[in-house]
Amino acid sequence: MRKTAVINAVGLTPSLLGPSTPSLKAFAEGGALATVSPVLPAVTCSVQATYLTGRYPDEHGIVGNGWYFRDECEVKFWRQSNKLVGCSKVWDVARSMDPSFTCANLFWWYNMYSSADYSVTPRPMYPADGRKIPDIYTQPDGLRAQLQAELGRFPLFNFWGPNTSIGATRWIAEAAKWVDRRHDPTLSLVYLPHLDYCLQRHGPDLRKVAGDLKELDAVCGDLIDYYEARGTQVIILSEYGITPVSEPVHLNRVLREHGLLAIREELGRELLDAGASKAFAVADHQVAHVYVNDTARLPEVRALLEATDGVERVLDDEGKREHHLDHPRSGDLVAIAKPHAWFTYYYWLDDDRAPDFARTVDIHRKPGYDPVELFLDPDIKRPKLKVARTLLRKQLGFRYLMDVIPLDASLVRGSHGALPGSPGEAPVFITRRADLLDAEQVDATDVFGLTLRHLGADGAVRGNASG
Repeated sequence: MRKTAVINAVGLTPSLLGPSTPSLKAFAEGGALATVSPVLPAVTCSVQATYLTGRYPDEHGIVGNGWYFRDECEVKFWRQSNKLVGCSKVWDVARSMDPSFTCANLFWWYNMYSSADYSVTPRPMYPADGRKIPDIYTQPDGLRAQLQAELGRFPLFNFWGPNTSIGATRWIAEAAKWVDRRHDPTLSLVYLPHLDYCLQRHGPDLRKVAGDLKELDAVCGDLIDYYEARGTQVIILSEYGITPVSEPVHLNRVLREHGLLAIREELGRELLDAGASKAFAVADHQVAHVYVNDTARLPEVRALLEATDGVERVLDDEGKREHHLDHPRSGDLVAIAKPHAWFTYYYWLDDDRAPDFARTVDIHRKPGYDPVELFLDPDIKRPKLKVARTLLRKQLGFRYLMDVIPLDASLVRGSHGALPGSPGEAPVFITRRADLLDAEQVDATDVFGLTLRHLGADGAVRGNASG
């Protein structure tokens, strides 16, 4: 098979290719570019699972970045086991065609315990004293020590949170080259998230994100040069575009005010009690899965959602089938935001009663996605001093709470999840192999087959299409 590298530059759209991205622009002009019709919801986990399986969420089961686990009565986000993804992955199909095929998965999601040959993904350590220590999971296990000995500890706090920077993206790119030099995988899947975060902070405002575009372009240009010098085909791919937003919508507060959402009080703080709620929303950017435990209230909940400002559409069973979201993990209803709006997970009515984790970076305890974690609280007069004092407590071995995240959802200026309104806001598929890309627009499920064609596994593509 032909060696191929898929570089996932999250958030890249045709409208962002310009003076700030000379390497990416030149790559596109030297080959072929198609926009991708994304899957709904257009969020990381759902889109990546579709790209890697060639199937929609109603088949592979990844209906969002998180969902309500009905048997446990808990909302869980950012799970990592590949066992959650149904359907064969692109590396399984390629290996069935050529037993010598190998795949390196660098930070694409659901990366743990998969059948990929080489895996690297973030996996912090959480000691009993409350600390969060940056670390990674790798397969084989020995890669973990080798990579961090050579490249330094993975910069987790530059990967997500108010301190995000190009550092984490650059580390992933260097890890991809390290794995390629030592293990020569046939297919490399490389996840570069940098644009995603600055675009959520500022929206797709070229004046504000020009520096970030230049930083990402330099990393991509270096990777393109590296791979092509070694005879490796390069695909530049993205998952979704970021649209400007100005209206946060608090669906859970609406449901609570109408007596549908249950709260459990702990130490004066309020926690969402999903199992006891008649209805609640799992917010995920511009899409929310709404679970209705009391099915007799379903018409009432739907009418309430449809009457809420900022809600564009509510999908019932028929709507979910239309959008390939008819899966047991999906909500009983699925709300889609208007283009300028997005959904928060907020359920408390008084900020003084918000749970302690609300003001921290805590992607696993929050019952929904929280982009406000990208900001430091502007009401903290000297945030760096507060962070330094908190880190000192950490170094002295004391428990600590890094409560520096605001509760002001209006700070967020960019979001995604709903389908794009124009081709300029759509994700991209770019390749030098114009002979393999003969359309200006492809479906998200087509990425699977296009990847196999680059590898030279055309028979596998036909078999998957007929199956």
